[in-house]
Amino acid sequence: MEILDLKKLIKFKPDKISREMLADTPEMRVALMCLEPGQKLEPHKAPLRLLMYVVEGKGTITVGDEKTEADEKTGILCDPMVPHGFEADKGEKMVVMAVVTPVD
Repeated sequence: MEILDLKKLIKFKPDKISREMLADTPEMRVALMCLEPGQKLEPHKAPLRLLMYVVEGKGTITVGDEKTEADEKTGILCDPMVPHGFEADKGEKMVVMAVVTPVD
């Protein structure tokens, strides 16, 4: 068992998104991404299933052609090869945990 203290893992960088890999196994990858206001992860595709979960703050999550305003405790699922991304565009910091699993 491994316990992750997210309070200690959340770190921001003024010039780019801060990314911390929390788990990286063949079955699952978990990344913590910390965005300063105005920072953005451009929509992109991946051949994986994805959960984007907002840990702190708020912003906009894009999945396909849909944009959703998301705040703390919002989780959004994304199917493989669907463009996805997010941005801290609400004037505050945003922390997103991304959980990625392979497609069988």
